[in-house]
Amino acid sequence: MRLLVINPNISESVTALIEAEARRTASPATQITMQTAAFGVAYIETRFEALVGAYAAAQLAAEHHAGHDAVVVAAFGDPGLAALREVMPVPVLGMTESALATACMLGHRFSIVAISQRIQAWYREVVEANGLIGRLASIRALDRPLASIGNVQADHAEALHELCERAVREDGAEVIVLAGAPLAGLARALHGQLPVPVVDGVSSAVRHAETLVALQPGKAAMGSFAPPPAKPHRGLPEAIARLLEGNAAR
Repeated sequence: MRLLVINPNISESVTALIEAEARRTASPATQITMQTAAFGVAYIETRFEALVGAYAAAQLAAEHHAGHDAVVVAAFGDPGLAALREVMPVPVLGMTESALATACMLGHRFSIVAISQRIQAWYREVVEANGLIGRLASIRALDRPLASIGNVQADHAEALHELCERAVREDGAEVIVLAGAPLAGLARALHGQLPVPVVDGVSSAVRHAETLVALQPGKAAMGSFAPPPAKPHRGLPEAIARLLEGNAAR
């Protein structure tokens, strides 16, 4: 089994965190291919940045999906996830959707712990889009400058731990979801230190991807996730144009 894991941000240090957690989580026979966005921002925390990240993810998926059994969009908020499902011939998974699915198997109410105050509104919208806003206990986030996006876990370990504990004590969270690729792997460090389960988005996405590949559910030919209809286009990167033309519903 081969999984294409895409970091829609430009931070190579974050890609290294994603890759390390993906490889620790994956089954022994699963091969991981990592790709980092060639353009965009260091980390996504606004809707517009998510739009840019979605296009970066689409370009990487179009260029590199051949030979892979599933694609993982490794940014919390899942930029471009639904759109990629229309055109990809294989399952496409996102960190948020996967983490929320895991959380729902472990408890009723979950809290999200994030790295930025600004990011909260967008995350709330993503949870609502997944139909789970009624199970969201809270979103708590760091409220301090981030000197290095790749070192958030080390630089803010105590504050992140405190946010998790407050979500449990004050918000009634039964599961903690650690949000964002810069926190990939932190759930392992917090294992046994909190009174509730802790969920990591990267590990959830990798394991859910393996499950979907094994189930072989097939690709939608009808409905809203059917391939886009054939139509004229102009100015698109070659790989995206080729993907549209090859998958156009006729």
